[in-house]
Amino acid sequence: MAEDQSKRLTAPRLRSFKYIGPYAYFVTICTHSRQPRLKGEPLISSLVALLESACNEESFHLLAYCFMPDHLHLLVVGGEKSSLVRLVKRYKQTSSYRHKGLWQRSFYDRVLRCEEDVMGVARYIWENPIRKGLVETLRDYPFSGPVDFMPS
Repeated sequence: MAEDQSKRLTAPRLRSFKYIGPYAYFVTICTHSRQPRLKGEPLISSLVALLESACNEESFHLLAYCFMPDHLHLLVVGGEKSSLVRLVKRYKQTSSYRHKGLWQRSFYDRVLRCEEDVMGVARYIWENPIRKGLVETLRDYPFSGPVDFMPS
């Protein structure tokens, strides 16, 4: 059973969609075995820097992120030739090189439709720590951002 589940998690992408171009994506990347490893300022600062670098190199605009103890939520928007698969691969490779065994094998994504409220999705990401009872307000959680876009 576990082997069947791991096979399903290796490529949960839509077969008919190329994941290239100016689309908005809501992405979730889980830690290996969902272990609560995403804790502490030095680690998260390093991971944010690597994420920003990967987004820059792959021509993605990082609208929102939230590092929860056992997963990461992202909201990114690509350019004309941006590849979501390439972005996530680059990020996971560089961050795993610095922080061994950090991530689960694959990732989950949702391509946002044109009519969807992108800032509503960003707010959903930023409110994750509130829903989990970790903090009371958005600004109380130190591992979400970019802070410039977050509402007060």
